[in-house]
Amino acid sequence: MEPAVRGRRGSTELRPLLSGERGAQFGASASSPSALAVAAVLPAGGCGERMGVATPKQFCRVLGRPLISHTLQALERVCWIKDIVVVVTGENMETMKSIIQKYQHKGISLVEAGATRHRSIFNGLKALAGDQAYCRLSRPEVVIIHDAVRPFFEEDDLLKVVRAAREHGAAGATRPLVSTVISPSTEGCLDHSLERARYRASEMPQAFLFDVIYEAYQQVTYKRDLYAAESIIKERISQKICIVMDMKEEKEHAGYLLETVLKNELNHVKVTSVVPCHDGSNIQHIILEQCYSFVCMNVMTTDFQNTQKLLGMLEESNLSVLYPVVVVSVHFLDFELGPLSQKMESLMWIRKFAVEVKKRNILLCGLIINYSQDEQKLQESLRQGAVIIAALIKERNSALLGQLLVA
Repeated sequence: MEPAVRGRRGSTELRPLLSGERGAQFGASASSPSALAVAAVLPAGGCGERMGVATPKQFCRVLGRPLISHTLQALERVCWIKDIVVVVTGENMETMKSIIQKYQHKGISLVEAGATRHRSIFNGLKALAGDQAYCRLSRPEVVIIHDAVRPFFEEDDLLKVVRAAREHGAAGATRPLVSTVISPSTEGCLDHSLERARYRASEMPQAFLFDVIYEAYQQVTYKRDLYAAESIIKERISQKICIVMDMKEEKEHAGYLLETVLKNELNHVKVTSVVPCHDGSNIQHIILEQCYSFVCMNVMTTDFQNTQKLLGMLEESNLSVLYPVVVVSVHFLDFELGPLSQKMESLMWIRKFAVEVKKRNILLCGLIINYSQDEQKLQESLRQGAVIIAALIKERNSALLGQLLVA
C-alpha cells in the first residue's frame, strides 16, 4: 500500500518515512503523535446488496466475531486516534451498540447514517465538528475516513497518510494496478489498454485536514439540498391540474377526451375540469385552493380569449408569488383543413404573452393537438398531448417559455 497525496498540491506518491523524521513531527514514536488531534469516521450503513446476503457485510462473522469489531479493534490499537465515529443505519443501531458492549470497545461514538454514503460521512463529520450542543466530541485537526469492513492495515501506512494530509490537505492510500484497464471506442470495442505502470488504484484509508473536508462537504451538500428541495417542491405543486374547458364545446368532445386521457396517464395526480362561469368565480375558487397547473382548452380556434381570461385571473390572484404557475394553452385544430405551418404562424402571439406573464412568475406555452376526424389518430394525438402536458407541468422549465409544441 502506498500513500498518495490528494488535493490542493497535486497527486504524487510519498517517499518512505525515515525513523528519525517520525519522532520529529509526531513525537517520540509512530504511535504517539503528540501535537496532532486525529479522529476517524467509519461509514457502516451498507445493507449487503453487493454481497447478495441478508446480513450487511460489516456484521458478518469472521472467526466468530463481526467484521466491524475487527476493524474497531485495529483502530483502537492506534493510540494516537482520539475519537472513532461509527455511522450506522437506525435499524442497525441496537445491533451496533450490542457489539460495542459485548467486545468492550472503548471511545466509540455512534451516529445515524444518511440515505447515501456521502450523507453518512457528512453525518460523521458533523458529530466531530463540535458545533452541535449535544455533541461531546472535540474538533480534530485531521480526520481519517476508513471502510468499516477493512480491518487489515498497517499503522505505519495510516501514519503516512495522516502526515501527508496534514501537509497537503488530503491524502489516501493507493496500490499498483493489477487488472488490465481498457479504453473502449465509441462503438464499444477495445480501443487501447492503459499503461498500468502510470496509474494507481485508490483505496482506504483516506485522511484530510478536518476543516478542508468539512467545508467541502458543507458546500456540496448545500447544493444538493437546493436541488433536492427544488425537486420536492416541483413534485408537490404538480399534484393538481385544472383543465379550463372551452365554453363553446359540447360534452364528450376534445377537452373531455383529453381530460380522460390525462387521468389515465397521470393516475397519481388529481385532474379536475371546470367550465368557466360568467364571473369566473369557479376558477377563482380553484386558484384559492392553490392549484399551480392549468390547461386551457381552445377547440377549433386560434383565438386567445379563453387563455387570456385565465392569465388575467392568475395575475390578480398573486398565486405565483410563491411558486411558478404553469399554463398550457391547448388548441385543437384539424390538420387536414390547412397547412400546419399556417396554423402555427397564427398562434405566434403566445410568445409575446409568455414574455409578459413571465414577469409575474407564470410560465405559458402552447400546444397544438390534431383534432382529426379519424378516431384512432385523435386518440394517439390525445395521448401524445397528455405526455407533453405532464412533462411541462412536472419540469416547470422556463426554457420552454413561449414554445409552441405539436402533438
